[in-house]
Amino acid sequence: MASALIRNVPYRDGEDILSKPWIRAYGDAIPHEIVTDSQASVVALLDQAAQTYGDLPALECFGQTMTYAEVDGQGRAFAAWLQHKLGVQPGERIALMCPNIFAFPIAMYGIIRAGAVQVNVNPLYTPRELLHQLNDAGVQTIVIYGGATPTLAEILDQTQIRNIVTVNPGDGAGLDLPSPPIDPRITAIRFADALAQGAALRLDPVALASGDNLFLQYTGGTTGLSKGAILTHGNLVANTRQFRAILPEACDPGREVLVLALPLYHIFGLMQLLTFTAIGAKAVLIPNPRDGDRFIDAIRHAKFSVIPGVNTLFQALMAHPRFNEIDLSGYKVAIGGGAAVIPATSEQWKALTGHHIKEAYGLSETSPLLCINPMSVTDFTGSCGLPVPSSEVMLLDDAGQPAAPGSAGEICCRGPQVTKGYWNRDADSAASFTPDGFFRTGDIGYFTEAGFLKIIDRKKDMVLVSGFNVYPNEIEAVVTACPGIAECACIGVPDPKTGEALRIYAVKLAGAELTEEQVIAHCRKEMTSYKVPRQIVFLDALPKSNVGKILRRELRDRA
Repeated sequence: MASALIRNVPYRDGEDILSKPWIRAYGDAIPHEIVTDSQASVVALLDQAAQTYGDLPALECFGQTMTYAEVDGQGRAFAAWLQHKLGVQPGERIALMCPNIFAFPIAMYGIIRAGAVQVNVNPLYTPRELLHQLNDAGVQTIVIYGGATPTLAEILDQTQIRNIVTVNPGDGAGLDLPSPPIDPRITAIRFADALAQGAALRLDPVALASGDNLFLQYTGGTTGLSKGAILTHGNLVANTRQFRAILPEACDPGREVLVLALPLYHIFGLMQLLTFTAIGAKAVLIPNPRDGDRFIDAIRHAKFSVIPGVNTLFQALMAHPRFNEIDLSGYKVAIGGGAAVIPATSEQWKALTGHHIKEAYGLSETSPLLCINPMSVTDFTGSCGLPVPSSEVMLLDDAGQPAAPGSAGEICCRGPQVTKGYWNRDADSAASFTPDGFFRTGDIGYFTEAGFLKIIDRKKDMVLVSGFNVYPNEIEAVVTACPGIAECACIGVPDPKTGEALRIYAVKLAGAELTEEQVIAHCRKEMTSYKVPRQIVFLDALPKSNVGKILRRELRDRA
């Protein structure tokens, strides 16, 4: 199967080596390109997986397993229900706001089969964050975990929501598990009931092509408002093929076991699910990786082969006193993404497992994988690896010209996995691409002589907290709204657990009696946990330019 999806294209007289310095590092093991198909869709991927691996286990959660055939049947039932009970039309946006439980992939497969566009939503969002995302995407239907319904209830009358489907932990697998109560202000249908009704309905197949929209993946915006990166069916199919092409050793059809502690609403976790679904792997879903004992219980006998995660996840696992109970006899690779892998974390991981963490790099806008270290790299290099096949990566200097070989520049990329732009934001979309179609990542890096990409800085002021993008403008807007704050600035500072943490430098209004704890408490009411600043530093004045712009760089230098 792999040979139908990839092909080698020899370089001529070093031409590609100049434009693609990573090609030589591919050697004979990694193809230069994948095959793209204008008719490729995620539905076709799901169909092939169900037909090929129907009797194999697809999902495991709460000690229960569902086969590919069972998941496929439930997904089709939900798609039929969406079509015939709600009248969902192709292209309609449906929000999915759930943790990693059976209902997430089942609902997702139903949404996709109905031809709708899935809006991935963090179930820990605050009302303010949820309101923006639902309204920006024009969502009228939401599938939501019962425990998150109080958040929705707070802002429901300010949205276009007409249909609410509530999810319990055991839904889809028929498990009777303790469930959080549904907020009494919410009128909804239960997901289990929708599946039961849909099982008796006819599914009308929807013709889908590579260019059709699949996900709106919201990512932080420099204006303080998150933007929906449009990801198409072709983007995700391409990225699954790119992953399989560059890491074939971890993609043995029908034999891999994937640990999914990464949230599925995050594009890193979502792409991994689709990638390993395509090859008939079993995905062990971890609803709450912060519950260390249950996490260990779920994976210790799973004989997993692949575990993607952020630096903090690997640290937490290794710190757990029961880590030595995990059966590592099937283990092949740990993939670190979302934020830089700290060298000490990888060294400790190798000491316990025998292998370093393979660092990767990508963005929501790249579906997300752009670079990864192949299995042939056995040391921890501090680089984010090689660009995946069919990707072009160009480094631009401050003048917008290609950086000299070996020099640093802004990382710009082009490839079949790259977004076509942001939802309803033409100006932002245009500004994010070069005239010849390269996406501007805002990150600064350079290529080593061996062709590996190293990230050294960020052109934008984004802060990475446990793999999540946080943009200072949003945080500053919330902090400034706190009574007693005159103005503030937000920066990221190194943190051994989360990679970076948020620090606020603030100036109080004259006569204000305000403490660090009060400011943090205010932030907790307005923002999800990873956006809440860890430190509040009060100053008499903030450093500013001649025109009055706050100089975050001076604050970073001070930090």
